[in-house]
Amino acid sequence: MNRSSELPVTVYTPESGLGHPGKLISGVFAGLWQGRELAWRLFLRDLSAQYRQTYLGYFWAAFPPLVTSLTFIFLNSQGITRIDSGGMPYAAFAMIGTLLWQVFVDALASPSQSLQAAKAMLTKINFPREAVLLGGLAMVLFNFLVRLVLLAGVMAWFRIPIGPEILLFPLAMAGLLLTGFSLGLAITPLAALYGDIGRAIPIVGGFWMLLTPVVYPARTEGLAGWLATWNPVSPLIVMARECLTAQPLTMAMPALMVAVAAGLLGLLGLVAFRLAMPHLIARMGG
Repeated sequence: MNRSSELPVTVYTPESGLGHPGKLISGVFAGLWQGRELAWRLFLRDLSAQYRQTYLGYFWAAFPPLVTSLTFIFLNSQGITRIDSGGMPYAAFAMIGTLLWQVFVDALASPSQSLQAAKAMLTKINFPREAVLLGGLAMVLFNFLVRLVLLAGVMAWFRIPIGPEILLFPLAMAGLLLTGFSLGLAITPLAALYGDIGRAIPIVGGFWMLLTPVVYPARTEGLAGWLATWNPVSPLIVMARECLTAQPLTMAMPALMVAVAAGLLGLLGLVAFRLAMPHLIARMGG
């Protein structure tokens, strides 16, 4: 028999992958590459299932942040809250902020939600587990593109000026997506074992939004200023909004630092995900 026609053989040993970190990291990237086609199929399946039985269809991708922003717009218009948006119409300020924030929340919840949705498949089929993460990330990107259309409409309606800073907007959004996804990946092993984690993400996200300059400008004084300074999402939200509205980039360096830290956290999260998956699958299968 021609040995070149034999199927590849995978040998599993009880030895920890931490003993060979270089091989472990290369395995992570190999899994991402090998799972790209399956990730695309999972994305198409989830996309079809998500909007198959809805009348409004893709509008649901933009509806939650729109409702949130309308709440704060109403409160501000009635004088219940007084928020200085720095010369920009507050309605535009709040809508842009909530649309950007929803991208972060989606990325944060994506790893644990994708793992829960693929639980039955994970326990029965051997495939690159990273495909599940990539499929969920593709859904986050798709929903962001849908919201981008609404974002463009808001800017056109309120005649928000556009400057050369908008060229950096994709980088700001990449940092926002990376930060949310890396933080979500860090809690995924716990979320796979305890459903409470996934249920708590929307609650924590709602409270976290109030601690982030989403519907109000970033503060520099008092407790709000301290929270904005140490909140890792604040510089990313501020920079993305400044890129869209032709304002001076006041948070470029902090945003870059957060994005770099998120990249390192994401790499560690992928390594931890690969190490934890055999144990998680055993628990889920049991």
